[in-house]
Amino acid sequence: MTELRTDIAVVGGGLGGVAAALAAARSGLRVLLTEEYDWVGGQLTVQGTPPDEHPWIEQFGCTASYRRLRDGIRDYYRHWYPLSAAARRRPALNPGAGRVSALCAEPSAAHAVLRAMLAPHRASGLLDLRLGHRPVAATTDGDAVTSVTLRDLDSGEDVTVTAAYFLDATETGELLPLTGTEYVTGFESQADTGEPSAPARRQPLNMQAASWCFAVEHRAGEDHTIDKPDDYGFWRDYRPPYWPDRMFSMVAPKPQTLRPATRVLIPDPAPGEPALQGLAGDLDLWAFRRVLARSSFEDGALAGDVVIVNWPMIDYVEGPLYEVEPAAAARHLAGARQMSLSFLYWMQTEMPRPDGSTGLPGLRLRGDVVGTADGLCMGPYIRESRRIRAVYTVTEQDVSLAIRGDRGAVAYEDSVGIGSYRIDLHPSTGGDNYIDVASSPFRIPLGALLPERMCNLLPAAKNIGTTHLTNGCYRLHPVEWNAGEAAGLLAAYCLRHRTTPHQVRAQPARLADYQSALTGHGVEIAWPDIRGY
Repeated sequence: MTELRTDIAVVGGGLGGVAAALAAARSGLRVLLTEEYDWVGGQLTVQGTPPDEHPWIEQFGCTASYRRLRDGIRDYYRHWYPLSAAARRRPALNPGAGRVSALCAEPSAAHAVLRAMLAPHRASGLLDLRLGHRPVAATTDGDAVTSVTLRDLDSGEDVTVTAAYFLDATETGELLPLTGTEYVTGFESQADTGEPSAPARRQPLNMQAASWCFAVEHRAGEDHTIDKPDDYGFWRDYRPPYWPDRMFSMVAPKPQTLRPATRVLIPDPAPGEPALQGLAGDLDLWAFRRVLARSSFEDGALAGDVVIVNWPMIDYVEGPLYEVEPAAAARHLAGARQMSLSFLYWMQTEMPRPDGSTGLPGLRLRGDVVGTADGLCMGPYIRESRRIRAVYTVTEQDVSLAIRGDRGAVAYEDSVGIGSYRIDLHPSTGGDNYIDVASSPFRIPLGALLPERMCNLLPAAKNIGTTHLTNGCYRLHPVEWNAGEAAGLLAAYCLRHRTTPHQVRAQPARLADYQSALTGHGVEIAWPDIRGY
């Protein structure tokens, strides 16, 4: 067994993990960054999901390093791609012209930029990046983590890492059970949190749907129909009791009202397509998460658009992908893949089209866009993680617009960042439909990054101290990045000043000094006075 010593070990290379590693390396510390998959970037790359962001993202409301990521993606297209003259002039370039975000781009492009951001620190020797490694064991001494063992998924060999600080940036909070860190999963009860939208009883296995996304283009006149999936009959007829129709249909609930709404899918539509007139939000499926749009490039540069399929039809709610027996977890993981492949086959063969015909056999998987041979993303889109039992847990009452009103979200004095998004929960493994609660722009409290007991393990992703409900607004791309960056800078601050994370929060002078370090790195810790959200 190989042994490795570093200052800070960041386990998990999603957005929070990359942000944490960059922050610690910028601070001059030796950092190990590990990731299970072949790409860094988590929900943006491995899981194929364009960024969910707030309406002010082009002006403010994210960290400076997250803005460098966004600018870097745009520069990547300006430098390497044959953009149209109009797109090249556009400061807020959106290569995919997707509706979900002001920056919809290929997961492969985002991965390339993230690797470029890490490259100088790897060259300096401060950052050791190890892909294809997953945590399998850990040791502790009282309230401290002493080591984490990682398995090389290619060779099967193990490496044991010792570090002063361990940051859990995995997609499902894998270090928490391995280290005995107290955590929660699923839905807390009203008695636990006092949240108006919580159920009467705790539901630890009631988690948001996972979705195995994929990228497609459409080749008119060609047949790219995949082999019929083994479970196709089951998924074609699948209908949860709260769903208005079979999930494989063009009718799905509108999240804000739960009323049935009809979606439309027209590949590469001509300008002014009548069937798409007046369709807002995700009702025009093709445009919603489009990551390459022909209109952004020179004539003839692209045969057609490329879109990410992350739509209501592939929300897997049959069971959670973790916190269950390994055989059940493997079954659900395979089920999520089968559901997505079945939906693709349904689109290719049976999907009703506005012109009265059925099926789009020209839909072609674009595995190159997501880095795989089979065309599906490397991993499933995980919306909900294990979450630490924190010194402070953010609740619905802290951010709900209906509760807070003109006061805005709670203005935590120990803020380490900001974010904004609705409480947006997808259908769940416990039988819930969408839960959608308007929220105010919010802060990230330092207390949510501190486990109740463990002193040198910090959450750096979607595993911070939120509830099932508030995870719905703290789980998005810029907030995860911010949480990871704050955790990386906190570990660096504690090492430099020979203090602990809990002491930083408890001592006003320390807290002010740490917050000054955050702002010095370009982390916004308070919102300007904004209206109209």
